[in-house]
Parts: sequence; structure tokens; C-alpha cells
Amino acid sequence: MRDLHFPGRSPAYGMNGAAATSQPLATITAIDILKQGGNAVDAAIAACAVQGVVEPMSTGPGGDCFALIQPRGTGRVIGINGSGWAPAGLTIDKVRADGLSAIPLTNNPHAVTVPCAVDAWCRLAEDYGRLGIDRLLAPAIRFAEEGFAVSPRVWLDWSRAESRLRQNREAAEMFLPGGKCPAIGDVVRFPAMAAGLREIARFGRDGFYDGWVMEDMVETLRALGGVHGEEDFAEMRSEYVEPLRLSYRDREVVQIPPNGQGLTAMAMINMLKAFDLASLDPLGAERFHLEAEATRLAYQMRDRYIADPRKADVPVDYLLGEDYAREQAARIDPKRAMGPLPPLTTARYRDTVYISVIDSDGTAVSFINSVYFSFGSCIVAPKSGIVLQNRGAGFVLDADHPNALAPRKRPKHTIIPAMVLKDGACELSYGVMGGDYQPVGQVHVLHNIYEYGMDVQQALDCPRAFHIEDVMEVERSVPEDVRARLAALGHDVRLAEMPWGGGQAIMVDRGRGVLIGGSDPRKDGVALAY
Repeated sequence: MRDLHFPGRSPAYGMNGAAATSQPLATITAIDILKQGGNAVDAAIAACAVQGVVEPMSTGPGGDCFALIQPRGTGRVIGINGSGWAPAGLTIDKVRADGLSAIPLTNNPHAVTVPCAVDAWCRLAEDYGRLGIDRLLAPAIRFAEEGFAVSPRVWLDWSRAESRLRQNREAAEMFLPGGKCPAIGDVVRFPAMAAGLREIARFGRDGFYDGWVMEDMVETLRALGGVHGEEDFAEMRSEYVEPLRLSYRDREVVQIPPNGQGLTAMAMINMLKAFDLASLDPLGAERFHLEAEATRLAYQMRDRYIADPRKADVPVDYLLGEDYAREQAARIDPKRAMGPLPPLTTARYRDTVYISVIDSDGTAVSFINSVYFSFGSCIVAPKSGIVLQNRGAGFVLDADHPNALAPRKRPKHTIIPAMVLKDGACELSYGVMGGDYQPVGQVHVLHNIYEYGMDVQQALDCPRAFHIEDVMEVERSVPEDVRARLAALGHDVRLAEMPWGGGQAIMVDRGRGVLIGGSDPRKDGVALAY
């Protein structure tokens, strides 16, 4: 239990249902859906749609999603890959012919992979939900029409994206009313977004991938020089996938397979099994050092191998094998940082929304949705208010690389939902946001709970660091003496400009029939249980 003399928050405890998101309005929506007879799948979809309105820089129907679902909390875990592909007409030669050496992040149609989130929402609602997509989108439509008050973290992220938004006329008109970012507490409305959502609510996936909403997106992209065609949208489908499983402390960690980067978190967990983490101070330099070294090795693996398995060979069994883990762990010196490693191949970002919901039947949903960078590509389809992602910037333009751009190929993806199973049943549904940081954040929270005995809220509150591009960026909450010790171990330690990620978690106490939820203080959100 936390020390009540200090600021903080307690976990949420309940018996009938729990939801955790990075936005209070989304968490309330999820709880409302549960109380209306919906299940955890319904609640997660409804909450995500609300976040696309009230946290528009992070998510929305113009992005992608992944989810892990365990119906009734036992048996098979269902994975869905809701990530989109490059249009059929987009090739490396086309990008280079346009004078580009890399795919730009902002206001460039080549960065826009076909959004797959809506197909995944509709598919999950039909296959595993109870209420139907029309009822699930109603709260989001209401917030888009009637308005919502801008919360502090949303304002901060919004204001930091002003210069990017100004590069696209439609984005600036929609998100910079009066020529500037709304202030904290300002009421904002998105009538065009409401119209687009209403079309999806009425016609399901066809309301997005066919008809006027699709035409709005295609026309917008082609006007900027894109090669997207109607068939690229009409043929877009999410895919049910078999999740990856990794043994850990008499439990199983579950992740979505590539093209997601969940394999990176698993590789880190495997490497760090070689060390007695539980004997270390959870806020000590030695713990942060080992985590950083495993991060550096796992991310080299990620950038070398992770790609769309439909188009490239990804040696998953080898990378999750004990031999590979031992080889990599042997490279880690507990007393000294490694020298420089090759730079990462993807740009850094911190946006995304992660949602965890568990209902009274025990159905657990670990759900994540993103438009990639803040406001995605900053390309907005004006009639439907759809913010289009820039996930295509995750491709590389080296034809020999597994993650090379190719027609109808999915890029390496950063968003990763996670679960931990105990005796085959979901014990923890959790995720950590923050782009490239996500695998590190997941491992950090996992170890906080299972190595250091923290509750879910303490595990999320705990100070963080991220070793990236040969710099160890630490949050200000990391004690100064720990920073000095890390520097003595050979790390280039600097204070992070922004906190690392965000996150939500729900723990299942099956013995007492209790759900325990936590939500990261780095965001505006909250966990609720009843």
C-alpha cells in the first residue's frame, strides 16, 4: 500500500467490472457500456472511439489497432491484427521518383497506410460483442457534436503539434480554431468527425471502406499526390492471429506476433531472466542499467527482423529461444555499459491510447489504437473529419530489408497490447503507451509487479528511463544519486523532455473475486471499478 502522507492515487477495486484508459471520459464510457449490458469488448471499442474525439492527436478511426481477448477469462486468447497496408500502387521506386530518401512524417500521402482500426472494431463487435457498432459509437458521436472540455495532458500534446498541423490546411482549420491550439478547459466540437462516425455507426465497416467517407479519404490523399485507390480500402481486412506466449515465473506473457513489436518485450524478458532482479533496488542504478542494456540488444533485434510475416521471414522461434536469450544476456556486463550500437531505424514518438477492460463474466480485453505520431500524418479528410495515420513512415526504403516498403505490405508496428496468464487464465491485462518505448515500459511494469511486489498503480507510477540512440533519458523522478551512478557505469544520462509513455493495467484476484485497476499519472486518465 502507498504511503498516504504523499500525493498519489490508490488502485481501483471492484467485483463486477473494471476499465482503465488515459481519458476520464473514455473510462466512464466503458463503465456505462458495461452497466448497459455490454461486455468488455463493447466497452473497449466504445472507449476507444471516444478517445479518438477527446484525445484526437493519439488515436481515431484513421489509425490501426491490435487487441488480445480472453472470453470469460479462461481458455484461448484471441489476437487480432488491425494494422493497415500500403496501397497497391506504392513502391520504393515511386517514393524515390518523388525525390524522397525516406517517407516524411507530416503532410505526405506516402506515409498513410490504409487504416484498419474500423474493420477491427466492427469485426470484434460482431464476433464477440453484444450491443452492435451503432450503440458503441453513440458516445463518441455525442462528444464530437456537443463538445468536450480539453484536459491538461491533451492540451500539452495538442500545443506541441501546432507547427505540424499548420502544414496541412484542413488539419489547421479543424484543430487550430482561430489559428491556435485550444486552451485547457476550452470546449471543442468536431461536427465533421461526428458525421464520419455516424456513417460508420449506420453502415458498419462499409460506412468507412465504401461510400462517401472512403471517397473523402481517397480524394484527399490523391490530391496530395498519393496513389491510394478505392480498392485499397474496399479490400482492407483485419486478421485474427495466434498470440505469442512466453513462460515467466510460472506464468505466460502473451503478445501479438509480428508485424507488431511485442516480440521485443519478450526478448527483453528472456534476457533479463539471467539476472537476479528481485534482489536489486527497484529504483537503483543496477536495475535501470540491466534494463537499459537489454533494451539496446532487443531493439537491435527488432530493427533487424520485425516485419510483416506475410511478406518477409521473421524467425520468431529462434528469437524467443533460450539459446538466443543466453547469447544476448552474456553480452550484458552488470558493471559497465556496452559501447555504441548501430542507430535505430525508426523515428521516436510518444502517442497512442491503450485500454484495458474486464467485465463481470471475466472477459478480459487488452486493446490499443493509434494514428502513430501526434495527429498522424496531419492529413485530415475534411468532410468526414478523419485524421489519417502516418504509419507508412515505419517502412524502410532498402529493398533487401525485411521491413522494406512494398505494395499491400504492413509496416513494422509499435503498438502492443499484453496479457499475463496464470494457470491459463488472465491475471493481468495491461499495456504501456509511448511508441518505441512500449516494450521497455511493459517490461518495467511487469517486473515492478512480479519482481518487486508493487500493486498495479505503484507499478505504473514508478520512475522510468529509456536508453535510445546511445543516450539514457531518465524522468525527473529518478533520484540524482541514481543518475550519477548510471553515469559512472558508462551511460550518457540526460533528463527526458517529456515523461515516458503512459499505461493502464487491471489485475484479477481470482481467489477473492476482485478486479484491481490502475492508470498512469503521466496522462489524464483514470481506472474505475465497481
